[in-house]
Amino acid sequence: MAVSAELARKETLDKDLEKIVSVEEAAGVLSRGLVAPGLALLFIALASAATSIYVVGQPGAVVIIAAAAIGGYMALNIGANDVANNVSAAVGARALTLASALVMAAIFETAGALIAGGDVVETISKGIIDPALVADANTFIRLMLGALISSALWINLATWIGAPVSTTHSVVGGVLGAGVAAAGMASVDWSVMGAIAASWVVSPLVGGAIAALFLFFIKSTIIYQDDKLTAARRWVPVLIAIMAGSFTAYLASKGLGRIIKLDSLTLSALAVGSTALFWVVSHRYVAWQSRGMENRNQSLRKLFRLPLVISAALLSFAHGANDVANAVGPLAAIVSAAQGGGVEAKVGIPLWVMLIGALGISIGLILFGPKLIRMVGEQITKLNPMRAFCVALSAALTVIVASGLGMPVSSTHIAVGAVFGVGFFREWYTANSPRRRAYLERKMARRRAEREASVGAIAEVLADEADLDNGVSPPVSRDEIIRRNLVRRAHVRTIVAAWVTTVPASALLAIGAFHLIGLVF
Repeated sequence: MAVSAELARKETLDKDLEKIVSVEEAAGVLSRGLVAPGLALLFIALASAATSIYVVGQPGAVVIIAAAAIGGYMALNIGANDVANNVSAAVGARALTLASALVMAAIFETAGALIAGGDVVETISKGIIDPALVADANTFIRLMLGALISSALWINLATWIGAPVSTTHSVVGGVLGAGVAAAGMASVDWSVMGAIAASWVVSPLVGGAIAALFLFFIKSTIIYQDDKLTAARRWVPVLIAIMAGSFTAYLASKGLGRIIKLDSLTLSALAVGSTALFWVVSHRYVAWQSRGMENRNQSLRKLFRLPLVISAALLSFAHGANDVANAVGPLAAIVSAAQGGGVEAKVGIPLWVMLIGALGISIGLILFGPKLIRMVGEQITKLNPMRAFCVALSAALTVIVASGLGMPVSSTHIAVGAVFGVGFFREWYTANSPRRRAYLERKMARRRAEREASVGAIAEVLADEADLDNGVSPPVSRDEIIRRNLVRRAHVRTIVAAWVTTVPASALLAIGAFHLIGLVF
């Protein structure tokens, strides 16, 4: 009996110890999930503390410190959501690991914000509100705070549900709602709002169409050619040169536009010169890189990997230069109004304000960016270096073309639209392309001549096709290949719904925030 009692006590003790271990493991999992929010709160607290050093004893110090905290929160959300579009294609194509993409994007985002972020911003975003109707400094400060809070909350919600949205549209919606609450519907320039609404449709369609056209060119001239390497040596330098010219114009007009002002003729000359120079350089690069390669689809990936990585870095730099204003523009306007007692059409950006924006974007990217990077780069459709190259090239080229035509477009919508365009084009091309079918028939015929077993020949052809499309073990049927190529419709619906509701949702949040702030200040 004593032995039985002892065994019973041991079994009970073992069960209790297992429960304790389970509780410890659960606590560990929960605590890991709180690390990122904890670090984000620490950054916001440090931003407020650093701001208090600069403004203590000055007029409006309390409001400025509160605005700095909200501006830091906004910057974190921009980093978590918007920056993902710049590196997601490279990560999805496995040209960059997630860790290296985060580090690279953080460095170039910060550099773009600090080097080319500009020293002056407009106080009323995109001119949608008449400044004369909000000339009172206190009303203007409430308007800017309401816009900042609402846009940050909306971007945070969009990141949580996994939807990449335009941070510029979020700020526009916030200014719209707070402006209506402050000065009524008559204060809104509805023609400007109409142009912004049109960009919801124009940006993704143009980005998707350009990416699809380049992917069609790559498939027709390189991928479905019998001698792939010879075709690649002829056409890949052309594609790299086009990308170089596009990014030269993109950086000169967008990334460095606040430092140097170039007329259209000089900008065109720079783009053409860069295209010619990189056409010559890339010929040598492609010839060297392709030496000793096998005549297979997988070999082509290496030729696009380096240009893709460089494009991701340049997109991050240009984004930091342009979109840091979404975080620090309202904050700079609040600082100017609180200290000067008046409302200016344009205000300067103090260095400490720019640092909050630059560091906040980079920290937000590292802490919360992986979710959107994986979603855009891996979950919408399968990407490889060729497709990701088309996405990056479309992002730069579409912005340049749209800017030249005076069209307001969203870089977020363009990049995600390009991913959609690549995915939907693959579906159509795989099912309908005569060139692809003829290529596969020629290849199977050659394999049959070399091998006795036609089953093995077909499997090898499909293996080569799968190497290109998926980078995984080949499926054994054409239906399986097509199934893997499908764009995930659930992501399309979620993202489009978030795009359509961005401005209205931010506006409604801003109306509520404006009235709540009036109760506090």
